[in-house]
Amino acid sequence: MIETPPKTRDRACFDFITGNVDSAIYPLIDKINDGYEYWDKVKYKKPLPKGVTPEILWSYVKASRLQGRMNIWPKYGVKLQVTNQMQRFCHEFDMQFGSFFESDTPAAKAEKMQYQTYSRMEEAIYSSMMEGASTTRRVAKEMLVRGISPKDKSQQMIYNNYQTIQYIAQHKDEPLTEKSLLYIHGLMTHKTLKNEDDAGRFRVDKDNIVIQNELTGDIVFTPPAASDIKQFVKELCHFFNNSDKGPFIHPIIRGIIVHYMIAYVHPFVDGNGRTARALFYWYMMREGYQLTEYMSISRMIMESKTSYEYAYRYADLDDNDIGYFVAYNLRILGRSYQKLKEYVNRKQQEKRAAKTLMTKGGISERQSMILQHFHDNPDDMLTVKDVERNLAVTTMTARKDLSLLVEAGYLEEVQINNVKRGYIRGSQFEELIGK
Repeated sequence: MIETPPKTRDRACFDFITGNVDSAIYPLIDKINDGYEYWDKVKYKKPLPKGVTPEILWSYVKASRLQGRMNIWPKYGVKLQVTNQMQRFCHEFDMQFGSFFESDTPAAKAEKMQYQTYSRMEEAIYSSMMEGASTTRRVAKEMLVRGISPKDKSQQMIYNNYQTIQYIAQHKDEPLTEKSLLYIHGLMTHKTLKNEDDAGRFRVDKDNIVIQNELTGDIVFTPPAASDIKQFVKELCHFFNNSDKGPFIHPIIRGIIVHYMIAYVHPFVDGNGRTARALFYWYMMREGYQLTEYMSISRMIMESKTSYEYAYRYADLDDNDIGYFVAYNLRILGRSYQKLKEYVNRKQQEKRAAKTLMTKGGISERQSMILQHFHDNPDDMLTVKDVERNLAVTTMTARKDLSLLVEAGYLEEVQINNVKRGYIRGSQFEELIGK
């Protein structure tokens, strides 16, 4: 149960705004705002200047957040104060985004496609797991890589999410419209809702949607009336498509606001979370943050799911102040970017290791990358389509590379069905690699 913050004290707020407070309080306020901390942390701050209680400190914090505050969505009283830390995060992202993959060689393009495919799969898997998809990452990835039809609701959720991400990537420069929003929701929730007719439609009053605590069943949030949705979607599309209108809001923060507002208004019966994260993904790419395609943001959210949910609740309990949600998501972006850097560095090390195999007679760079894959994943199986997609080559080239590795004894060909064949490590793999 999250505690509701105390009411602010007018006198304390006035003292803070006029500078009639102990100067020792300012560094503490700055630190609290760097993390955009909620009352449940602020009330335990120590030591405090003489005469300052936790409740007075909270009033100081609230007064500090009034300065420069923007009314983001006046109809719902959604507001935001952009802190120094938020601006610092955005600046660092602007400086770093796009710093990878500068080479435009065929090999670099193939690497980019591999990273992109891997990330899209990770995003689809973890965004779906956030909403209850129950499966292992390995099973889910195998389904996507091999193009296997979904076997249950969880796999269907992941498949849908992946298809939605693919669709968004292909249409990233198009404007958001009511029609495209409904299409994305329909794509995202296909065959996963109790009532299939709920896919690709807005909720209505009789749906009686509320957000409940999963453990207690208590209602924790009631979204705006269904009659608001048409107007909200119109405003959302304008906000999404016209970033140059109105007061400047940094594109990354604007994307986070899109994410929050979809979840807040809850325009659909189900699938709002998945759709909200997909729209953030779309907005980031539309604004030129192409590196988003290589980051699994939902994986980082999944790893801190409680904090994600708390960020929503903090905003709701603290007068619709979405600073909590913005600060949380900026931290998640930072972690996602760091994970991408680690992943790219690891893959580059693997590539260097694969190149050592090229000293063996007749082994090309592509073939060495296939062998390196089997070296790192001894129980894996690849198909021609896998190699074609992972290395960005034609079907003929993929088939030729695999056939040559079979002839050399590195791999074995196995029958999957009457038409499809797969490739696994051959019995001489270790011996040949060792040589």
